[in-house]
Amino acid sequence: MMERHCLLLHGFTGGPFEVEPLAEHLRQEGYTCTVPTLPGHEDELQALGRATWHDWLDAAAAETHRLCQIYGSIDLVGFSMGGLIAAYLANRFPIRRLVLLSAAVIYVSPRRFVNHLAMRIRARDWSHLDRAKRTSLPAAFQFMKLARYARQSELPRVSVPTLVVQGEQDQIVHPRSAFYIYNRLQGRRELFLLPESRHMVCLEHEAPQLFKEVTRFLNQE
Repeated sequence: MMERHCLLLHGFTGGPFEVEPLAEHLRQEGYTCTVPTLPGHEDELQALGRATWHDWLDAAAAETHRLCQIYGSIDLVGFSMGGLIAAYLANRFPIRRLVLLSAAVIYVSPRRFVNHLAMRIRARDWSHLDRAKRTSLPAAFQFMKLARYARQSELPRVSVPTLVVQGEQDQIVHPRSAFYIYNRLQGRRELFLLPESRHMVCLEHEAPQLFKEVTRFLNQE
């Protein structure tokens, strides 16, 4: 069997941990996986304010180029902001299959976010608030510029087979984002919804169903 490789990209302010459970599952299925850290997301986000959206695209493109030189073509998974970057890469490199997890096209749902925040406060979970404090406004502005660029210039050009995945309880990316993406892709595409999952789909209790669906999609000829 031909060696298969998958590149997995994490989200804004996140890290490899967001997609590592899926990467580990794919490794057990015979894939080799690469899960890089995007610029500015090292050292507890201290450098995030100095990174631009072009830096994120350039770093991901360099890694994709390196892998394609080795494997010829690869599969690509992008989570949240990583989904936006993945669309950019799919238009420029020999990507065999593309998976978009909670891709941040319609990236703010105020009502859902407030409800989620209230739940965290009731549970006295302050971890996400500390992370938000360390996310600079310039970094958030760079993220919004990337989202606008990908929505307008990249997603409508994607023609590789694509699986669009969305948690229906997502408190960050509105579920209609998945339908927006699905309706604008040019190639063959599939939509997979997780009724009880929030934003971090690879860490939710429905993750086993997600992993099974991603594996099925990637194993297609």
